Amino acid sequence: MSDKRQRARVQGSWAKQPPKLSGPTGALPNRQPPNNVNPDASWGNGPQKTPTTFEFNQPTKHVRDVPPVKVIEQAGIHEISHGPLGVSRLRLLPGFLAPEEADWMFSKLLAELPWSQKTNYRQGEAYGEPRLTCWFGELPYTYARSTLAANTQWHPLLLTLRAAVEQASGRSFNSLMCNLYRDGRDSIGWHSDDEAALGDGPTIASVSLGDTRVFALRKIPPPEENGDFTYVEQIRVPLSHGTLLVMDGAVQDDWQHQVAKEYHDRGPRINLTFRTMLPELEGRRPGPKLRLTAEQP
Repeated sequence: MSDKRQRARVQGSWAKQPPKLSGPTGALPNRQPPNNVNPDASWGNGPQKTPTTFEFNQPTKHVRDVPPVKVIEQAGIHEISHGPLGVSRLRLLPGFLAPEEADWMFSKLLAELPWSQKTNYRQGEAYGEPRLTCWFGELPYTYARSTLAANTQWHPLLLTLRAAVEQASGRSFNSLMCNLYRDGRDSIGWHSDDEAALGDGPTIASVSLGDTRVFALRKIPPPEENGDFTYVEQIRVPLSHGTLLVMDGAVQDDWQHQVAKEYHDRGPRINLTFRTMLPELEGRRPGPKLRLTAEQP
């Protein structure tokens, strides 16, 4: 290769040549911007699209608040509602039984009462109640489409307890439903003790023995709510060993109650619910009211 070609190659003469200039001053040719570009605008300058300002509009439909759950733990008389049928009243007496006395009664009743699992019916199918029960009284007791037979063989300890409950409540009782919750999985669903044989505005006195369980109540909604319990008042009452709870007035007409399942360790609990059955009303159907059969086995 000659010295001349070698010098030209080194100087980049084979590279692409720059564009030729035109015009008398050597300026680049005039190029028009695309039709959709504003020649007077550059990035960040020129007219910009202004975002719409946010405006709050009050909803046309009223938003309802779910009432907070009320907890009752203090001893005394608690009026929980006033309605056309009267006052709904709870009387709570923690420590109704001394701890040593309650311990002895719990052990004796757990071992000596004739506990069994009652069969109920829902939509034509039978299921065992998620708890054990026994019944004492001169009359049979029917609920959830099955009946507990009359049983006049009261355990002597139950007669002693009945006398103490009658003295504390100022009411007399001739019948007793006993419930044994073996652990946290045992329960009773939402219901009212409103059987016709209990009469109008019955008084129910409940003695709790054993592990603490929460007794929950919810207000029955008015007819226009079509059975919607979303916005009703709710109450929780922890029932501890030796506690007496008395429900009277319109509680069974205006409220439902339950003992829900609990998914952590719970020991056994005995619940004794004293009530008064009226022979002249036994067998009558209750009047029209909202009655749920939501209990699950």
